[in-house]
Order: sequence, then structure tokens, then C-alpha cells
Amino acid sequence: MERSETELMLKGYGLTTAEFLYHMPDHAHVLNTFIWQEYDLAPDHPRLFEFIEFWQNKIDGPLHSVRFSHRKQVAPGEWRNMIGEFTVH
Repeated sequence: MERSETELMLKGYGLTTAEFLYHMPDHAHVLNTFIWQEYDLAPDHPRLFEFIEFWQNKIDGPLHSVRFSHRKQVAPGEWRNMIGEFTVH
């Protein structure tokens, strides 16, 4: 079962954005970029490294470099379920 983005964030996942710089398969001297985003766990980044492994095994364009950033958007202690309603007249 796929988890929602909110469930992932509450479990400690953060948004990882990676920029892949790779050599074009037919023109090795030409570099191109690919942007990848996924919710992942820092500091190990299992989903990012799984994607890098997939790229190296299945994609023809050899990687030149990978830059990435990671940001937690909601920490487990920052979210609270509130029950109630305010009416302003």
C-alpha cells in the first residue's frame, strides 16, 4: 500500500531533490541534466541510491555527477491534530 506524502513526512521522510549530470549516449562530450524528486530518509537516502543504481544498470547515459539536497518539511513533533471550530461574528 502506497503511503500519502503527509504520512511519509510524519514518519521522518523529507523531500530529496537531485540533479543528475550525465553524458549523452551518442555524444559522449555533451552533458545533459535530469532532475529527480522523491521523499527519502536522511542521512542514508535509500531511494536516491536505489535510483542511482538503477540509472547505472539500465540507462545508457553514463553519470558525470549527482548533486542533491534534502529538506524535512514537517517534523513529527510539529504536527498536531486539532479538533474544534471557531466562529467569528
